[in-house]
Amino acid sequence: MEQNVEILQQQLKQQEKLASLGLLSAGIAHEIQNPLNFVINFSKMSDKLLRDLMEIVEDNKDKLSADDCEEVDDIVADLRENMSKIVEHGERAISIIQGILLVSRGKENEFISSDVNHIVHEYVWLSYHAMRANNKRFNIGIHETYDDTLPRMMVIPQDLSRAVLNLMNNACYSVFKRSQHESDDYKPQIAITTASQDGQLIITISDNGEGMSDEVKQRLYENFFTTKPAGQGTGLGMGITRDIVETKHHGRLEFQSAPGQGATFTITIPIKKG
Repeated sequence: MEQNVEILQQQLKQQEKLASLGLLSAGIAHEIQNPLNFVINFSKMSDKLLRDLMEIVEDNKDKLSADDCEEVDDIVADLRENMSKIVEHGERAISIIQGILLVSRGKENEFISSDVNHIVHEYVWLSYHAMRANNKRFNIGIHETYDDTLPRMMVIPQDLSRAVLNLMNNACYSVFKRSQHESDDYKPQIAITTASQDGQLIITISDNGEGMSDEVKQRLYENFFTTKPAGQGTGLGMGITRDIVETKHHGRLEFQSAPGQGATFTITIPIKKG
Protein backbone atom coordinates (compact mmCIF):
# COMPACT_ATOMS: atom_id res chain seq x y z
CA MET A 1 0.00 0.00 0.00
CA GLU A 2 2.78 2.43 0.94
CA GLN A 3 4.58 1.58 -2.29
CA ASN A 4 1.44 2.39 -4.32
CA VAL A 5 1.06 5.73 -2.53
CA GLU A 6 4.67 6.59 -3.26
CA ILE A 7 4.25 5.66 -6.93
CA LEU A 8 1.07 7.74 -7.12
CA GLN A 9 2.89 10.74 -5.62
CA GLN A 10 5.62 10.38 -8.22
CA GLN A 11 3.00 10.22 -10.95
CA LEU A 12 1.30 13.38 -9.71
CA LYS A 13 4.63 15.20 -9.82
CA GLN A 14 5.21 13.88 -13.31
CA GLN A 15 1.75 14.99 -14.42
CA GLU A 16 2.47 18.49 -13.11
CA LYS A 17 5.71 18.59 -15.08
CA LEU A 18 3.92 17.34 -18.19
CA ALA A 19 1.25 20.01 -17.83
CA SER A 20 3.92 22.70 -17.66
CA LEU A 21 5.70 21.11 -20.61
CA GLY A 22 2.44 21.12 -22.57
CA LEU A 23 2.01 24.85 -22.05
CA LEU A 24 5.64 25.46 -22.99
CA SER A 25 5.30 23.31 -26.13
CA ALA A 26 2.20 25.22 -27.22
CA GLY A 27 4.04 28.51 -26.76
CA ILE A 28 7.08 27.30 -28.69
CA ALA A 29 4.89 25.90 -31.48
CA HIS A 30 3.06 29.22 -31.82
CA GLU A 31 6.31 31.19 -31.96
CA ILE A 32 7.88 28.86 -34.52
CA GLN A 33 4.83 28.99 -36.79
CA ASN A 34 5.30 32.70 -37.58
CA PRO A 35 8.88 32.51 -38.94
CA LEU A 36 7.96 29.31 -40.80
CA ASN A 37 5.19 31.21 -42.57
CA PHE A 38 7.75 33.82 -43.62
CA VAL A 39 10.10 31.12 -44.94
CA ILE A 40 7.32 29.54 -47.02
CA ASN A 41 5.97 32.85 -48.33
CA PHE A 42 9.39 34.23 -49.30
CA SER A 43 10.23 30.96 -51.03
CA LYS A 44 7.08 31.26 -53.12
CA MET A 45 7.90 34.91 -53.89
CA SER A 46 11.44 33.91 -54.89
CA ASP A 47 10.04 31.33 -57.28
CA LYS A 48 7.95 34.03 -58.96
CA LEU A 49 11.00 36.34 -59.20
CA LEU A 50 12.98 33.47 -60.71
CA ARG A 51 10.32 33.03 -63.41
CA ASP A 52 10.52 36.77 -64.16
CA LEU A 53 14.31 36.52 -64.35
CA MET A 54 14.09 33.59 -66.75
CA GLU A 55 11.86 35.60 -69.06
CA ILE A 56 14.56 38.25 -69.25
CA VAL A 57 17.22 35.59 -69.88
CA GLU A 58 15.11 34.03 -72.65
CA ASP A 59 14.81 37.44 -74.34
CA ASN A 60 18.60 37.82 -74.28
CA LYS A 61 19.76 34.26 -74.95
CA ASP A 62 21.28 35.33 -78.25
CA LYS A 63 23.82 37.36 -76.25
CA LEU A 64 24.97 34.33 -74.25
CA SER A 65 27.21 31.48 -75.35
CA ALA A 66 25.84 27.94 -75.49
CA ASP A 67 27.88 26.98 -72.41
CA ASP A 68 26.54 29.96 -70.46
CA CYS A 69 22.96 29.13 -71.45
CA GLU A 70 23.41 25.53 -70.31
CA GLU A 71 24.90 26.67 -66.98
CA VAL A 72 22.05 29.13 -66.41
CA ASP A 73 19.49 26.39 -67.08
CA ASP A 74 21.22 24.06 -64.60
CA ILE A 75 21.38 26.73 -61.90
CA VAL A 76 17.73 27.67 -62.39
CA ALA A 77 16.67 23.99 -62.21
CA ASP A 78 18.58 23.58 -58.93
CA LEU A 79 17.09 26.75 -57.48
CA ARG A 80 13.56 25.66 -58.39
CA GLU A 81 14.10 22.26 -56.79
CA ASN A 82 15.56 23.85 -53.64
CA MET A 83 12.66 26.25 -53.26
CA SER A 84 10.17 23.45 -53.83
CA LYS A 85 11.82 21.48 -51.01
CA ILE A 86 11.71 24.51 -48.72
CA VAL A 87 7.98 24.90 -49.29
CA GLU A 88 7.33 21.15 -48.96
CA HIS A 89 9.17 20.73 -45.65
CA GLY A 90 8.02 24.10 -44.33
CA GLU A 91 4.39 23.12 -44.87
CA ARG A 92 5.12 19.74 -43.25
CA ALA A 93 6.47 21.56 -40.18
CA ILE A 94 3.41 23.84 -40.12
CA SER A 95 1.17 20.75 -40.21
CA ILE A 96 2.97 19.26 -37.20
CA ILE A 97 2.74 22.53 -35.28
CA GLN A 98 -0.97 22.88 -35.99
CA GLY A 99 -1.46 19.36 -34.65
CA ILE A 100 0.38 20.27 -31.45
CA LEU A 101 -1.67 23.43 -31.02
CA LEU A 102 -4.93 21.54 -31.64
CA VAL A 103 -4.07 19.04 -28.92
CA SER A 104 -2.77 21.60 -26.43
CA ARG A 105 -5.66 24.03 -26.85
CA GLY A 106 -8.45 21.49 -26.77
CA LYS A 107 -10.61 21.63 -23.68
CA GLU A 108 -10.82 18.57 -21.49
CA ASN A 109 -13.24 15.99 -22.91
CA GLU A 110 -14.18 18.32 -25.79
CA PHE A 111 -15.10 16.52 -29.01
CA ILE A 112 -13.64 18.26 -32.07
CA SER A 113 -14.05 17.48 -35.77
CA SER A 114 -10.72 15.82 -36.58
CA ASP A 115 -8.74 14.05 -39.29
CA VAL A 116 -8.06 10.75 -37.53
CA ASN A 117 -5.54 9.59 -40.14
CA HIS A 118 -3.52 12.73 -39.48
CA ILE A 119 -3.62 12.23 -35.70
CA VAL A 120 -2.54 8.59 -35.94
CA HIS A 121 0.26 9.32 -38.41
CA GLU A 122 1.69 12.22 -36.41
CA TYR A 123 1.74 10.35 -33.09
CA VAL A 124 3.11 7.14 -34.57
CA TRP A 125 6.14 9.06 -35.76
CA LEU A 126 6.33 11.15 -32.60
CA SER A 127 6.70 7.91 -30.65
CA TYR A 128 9.34 6.61 -33.06
CA HIS A 129 11.45 9.77 -32.92
CA ALA A 130 11.17 9.93 -29.14
CA MET A 131 12.58 6.38 -28.93
CA ARG A 132 15.33 7.28 -31.40
CA ALA A 133 16.24 10.35 -29.36
CA ASN A 134 16.75 8.18 -26.28
CA ASN A 135 18.56 5.35 -28.06
CA LYS A 136 20.39 5.91 -31.34
CA ARG A 137 20.53 2.13 -31.94
CA PHE A 138 16.74 1.97 -32.08
CA ASN A 139 15.50 1.40 -35.62
CA ILE A 140 12.40 -0.37 -36.91
CA GLY A 141 10.31 -0.82 -40.00
CA ILE A 142 7.03 1.11 -39.84
CA HIS A 143 4.26 0.20 -42.28
CA GLU A 144 1.25 2.55 -42.50
CA THR A 145 -2.01 1.90 -44.32
CA TYR A 146 -4.62 4.64 -43.98
CA ASP A 147 -8.20 4.57 -45.23
CA ASP A 148 -8.51 7.68 -47.41
CA THR A 149 -12.31 7.40 -47.36
CA LEU A 150 -12.53 8.09 -43.62
CA PRO A 151 -14.59 11.24 -42.97
CA ARG A 152 -13.63 13.88 -40.45
CA MET A 153 -15.10 12.64 -37.21
CA MET A 154 -15.84 13.89 -33.72
CA VAL A 155 -13.17 12.76 -31.26
CA ILE A 156 -11.28 14.20 -28.31
CA PRO A 157 -8.00 14.76 -30.20
CA GLN A 158 -5.70 15.15 -27.20
CA ASP A 159 -7.05 11.90 -25.73
CA LEU A 160 -7.08 9.86 -28.95
CA SER A 161 -3.53 10.98 -29.70
CA ARG A 162 -2.50 9.91 -26.20
CA ALA A 163 -4.04 6.46 -26.73
CA VAL A 164 -2.17 6.02 -30.04
CA LEU A 165 1.04 7.24 -28.40
CA ASN A 166 0.71 4.78 -25.51
CA LEU A 167 0.11 1.81 -27.82
CA MET A 168 2.92 2.84 -30.17
CA ASN A 169 5.33 3.36 -27.27
CA ASN A 170 4.59 -0.15 -26.01
CA ALA A 171 5.03 -1.62 -29.49
CA CYS A 172 8.36 0.17 -29.93
CA TYR A 173 9.57 -1.04 -26.55
CA SER A 174 8.52 -4.62 -27.30
CA VAL A 175 10.29 -4.90 -30.65
CA PHE A 176 13.39 -3.14 -29.35
CA LYS A 177 13.58 -5.42 -26.31
CA ARG A 178 13.26 -8.51 -28.53
CA SER A 179 15.99 -7.21 -30.84
CA GLN A 180 18.42 -7.17 -27.90
CA HIS A 181 18.52 -10.97 -27.70
CA GLU A 182 17.67 -12.01 -31.29
CA SER A 183 20.06 -12.63 -34.18
CA ASP A 184 20.58 -10.12 -36.97
CA ASP A 185 17.94 -11.99 -38.96
CA TYR A 186 15.22 -10.48 -36.76
CA LYS A 187 13.72 -7.35 -38.27
CA PRO A 188 11.62 -5.24 -35.83
CA GLN A 189 8.36 -4.28 -37.55
CA ILE A 190 5.26 -2.32 -36.59
CA ALA A 191 2.17 -2.04 -38.82
CA ILE A 192 -0.49 0.64 -38.40
CA THR A 193 -3.82 0.66 -40.22
CA THR A 194 -7.03 2.66 -40.14
CA ALA A 195 -10.29 1.49 -41.67
CA SER A 196 -14.05 1.93 -41.43
CA GLN A 197 -16.51 -0.91 -41.14
CA ASP A 198 -20.24 -0.82 -40.35
CA GLY A 199 -20.03 2.77 -39.10
CA GLN A 200 -17.02 2.04 -36.89
CA LEU A 201 -13.51 3.47 -37.01
CA ILE A 202 -10.89 0.73 -36.61
CA ILE A 203 -7.29 1.56 -35.69
CA THR A 204 -4.87 -1.37 -35.53
CA ILE A 205 -1.30 -1.34 -34.24
CA SER A 206 0.58 -4.63 -34.67
CA ASP A 207 4.16 -5.51 -33.78
CA ASN A 208 6.41 -8.55 -34.04
CA GLY A 209 7.93 -7.97 -30.61
CA GLU A 210 8.18 -10.19 -27.55
CA GLY A 211 4.47 -10.73 -27.10
CA MET A 212 2.73 -11.17 -23.76
CA SER A 213 2.48 -14.04 -21.33
CA ASP A 214 -0.87 -15.10 -19.86
CA GLU A 215 -0.03 -13.28 -16.61
CA VAL A 216 0.76 -10.03 -18.42
CA LYS A 217 -2.46 -10.27 -20.44
CA GLN A 218 -4.51 -10.78 -17.27
CA ARG A 219 -2.89 -7.83 -15.51
CA LEU A 220 -2.51 -5.54 -18.52
CA TYR A 221 -5.00 -2.89 -17.35
CA GLU A 222 -4.10 -3.13 -13.68
CA ASN A 223 -2.88 0.19 -12.26
CA PHE A 224 0.86 0.33 -11.51
CA PHE A 225 1.53 -2.98 -13.27
CA THR A 226 4.36 -2.71 -15.79
CA THR A 227 6.93 -4.99 -17.41
CA LYS A 228 9.33 -2.11 -17.98
CA PRO A 229 12.31 -1.34 -15.73
CA ALA A 230 11.96 1.25 -12.97
CA GLY A 231 11.87 4.76 -14.39
CA GLN A 232 10.75 3.62 -17.85
CA GLY A 233 7.13 2.69 -17.16
CA THR A 234 4.39 3.87 -14.81
CA GLY A 235 1.92 1.01 -15.10
CA LEU A 236 -0.86 3.51 -15.84
CA GLY A 237 -0.69 3.85 -19.63
CA MET A 238 -2.88 0.92 -20.63
CA GLY A 239 -5.57 1.69 -18.05
CA ILE A 240 -5.68 5.27 -19.31
CA THR A 241 -5.81 4.08 -22.91
CA ARG A 242 -8.76 1.78 -22.24
CA ASP A 243 -10.57 4.60 -20.42
CA ILE A 244 -10.01 6.94 -23.40
CA VAL A 245 -11.35 4.40 -25.88
CA GLU A 246 -14.17 2.77 -23.95
CA THR A 247 -15.40 5.39 -21.46
CA LYS A 248 -14.80 8.62 -23.38
CA HIS A 249 -15.31 7.46 -26.96
CA HIS A 250 -17.75 4.58 -26.23
CA GLY A 251 -15.61 2.15 -28.20
CA ARG A 252 -13.65 -1.04 -27.60
CA LEU A 253 -9.98 -1.77 -26.99
CA GLU A 254 -9.00 -5.34 -27.81
CA PHE A 255 -5.73 -7.21 -28.17
CA GLN A 256 -4.25 -10.48 -29.32
CA SER A 257 -0.82 -11.69 -28.27
CA ALA A 258 1.33 -14.72 -27.52
CA PRO A 259 4.90 -15.00 -26.24
CA GLY A 260 7.39 -14.56 -29.07
CA GLN A 261 4.64 -13.73 -31.57
CA GLY A 262 4.16 -10.01 -31.03
CA ALA A 263 0.92 -8.24 -30.22
CA THR A 264 -1.97 -6.58 -32.04
CA PHE A 265 -4.09 -3.87 -30.43
CA THR A 266 -7.34 -2.78 -32.04
CA ILE A 267 -9.25 0.41 -31.25
CA THR A 268 -12.86 0.44 -32.44
CA ILE A 269 -14.83 3.70 -32.13
CA PRO A 270 -18.27 4.65 -33.51
CA ILE A 271 -17.91 7.16 -36.33
CA LYS A 272 -19.62 10.46 -35.53
CA LYS A 273 -19.09 12.68 -38.55
CA GLY A 274 -17.78 16.17 -37.87
